[in-house]
Amino acid sequence: MEEAVADCVAVLGTVTDRDWGGTRAGGLEWDCRATAVHIASDLLAYAGQLAGRAQDAYIPFEIVVDDGTDNAALLSVIGTTGALLAATLRTTPRAVRAFHPYPFRHANREGFAAMGVAEVLLHTHDITEGLGVRYEPPAEPASFVLTRIFPHVRPGPTPWQTLLWATGRGELPGREPVRRWRWSNNPVLRGERLDLEGLTPASAADLATGGDGGFAWAGSVPADGTRVGAGMMAKQYEEGVFRPEWTTYVLVRREDDLAVGAMGFHAAPDEDGRVEVGYDLVEGARGHGYATEALRTLSAWALAQDGVRVVTAVIDLDNTASQGVVTRAGFTRAGEDGAKGEYVYELRR
Repeated sequence: MEEAVADCVAVLGTVTDRDWGGTRAGGLEWDCRATAVHIASDLLAYAGQLAGRAQDAYIPFEIVVDDGTDNAALLSVIGTTGALLAATLRTTPRAVRAFHPYPFRHANREGFAAMGVAEVLLHTHDITEGLGVRYEPPAEPASFVLTRIFPHVRPGPTPWQTLLWATGRGELPGREPVRRWRWSNNPVLRGERLDLEGLTPASAADLATGGDGGFAWAGSVPADGTRVGAGMMAKQYEEGVFRPEWTTYVLVRREDDLAVGAMGFHAAPDEDGRVEVGYDLVEGARGHGYATEALRTLSAWALAQDGVRVVTAVIDLDNTASQGVVTRAGFTRAGEDGAKGEYVYELRR
């Protein structure tokens, strides 16, 4: 956040003598001054959502810039609101989620950080385009935005080029122009004791390469199956077929904010409305009913989606513990592949 805001203030600081109010900001309908005020307004609004723990709507306040505020002073407002959001992000607990409409009506601190950075980068681009000034931010902030709130966008030549294309501001070879766009915060499903938190591409890549994915794990590290599933998600992102709601979900125990395992879909539903689920728990969390609870929650959500008819699980013949989990969750045995040593279980709508 600090890097993006500092870069914005630096580049716009070179053109404070220009007429911002009389110049249209790139492809927007706003002028450059209104766009700068919008940047500050969004940064303050995001800080307010997190600080106020808003759950159902935006906190009803807005920023008003004093009459007579010149361009240089307006940049100080952007710097100040950026600092307020950065401080809020640092002091907000990991598990806190606050209202934002797109697309699941909530976001965590990482989501609000990515949205704030996106507002700064994209609208600085709009202002500089209108004023005829060259602007290209560092790669890291643009990559941060893409891997947190644009999970459906296949990576392109550079993060900045990709972000501009994804928001209808540029072109990429071999891709159709974007006319309508929307970012996507990660989904969260609520069980009796667990929150099922959908992985972002950034978290999936970190888990797949030995990191913690941004979670504190019961038993210190995730199970091997979790890393395998995260690797599948990271590969889907690289190929441009990542669907945020059909991802791997980390199972977080609400009482202590510790991750006890992961459960998720191998891919989006196929043309027959079938989707396969897999799961894994850290060893110390087994035997407490967490997998059964999570499977009931995830399966119920899946079967409520349009076009989904069947949730399947493929389990080794000798894995009686996992067979017990799916049975308790309402699945029935639908087949056996003796050559692979596996049972197929199904739960139908």
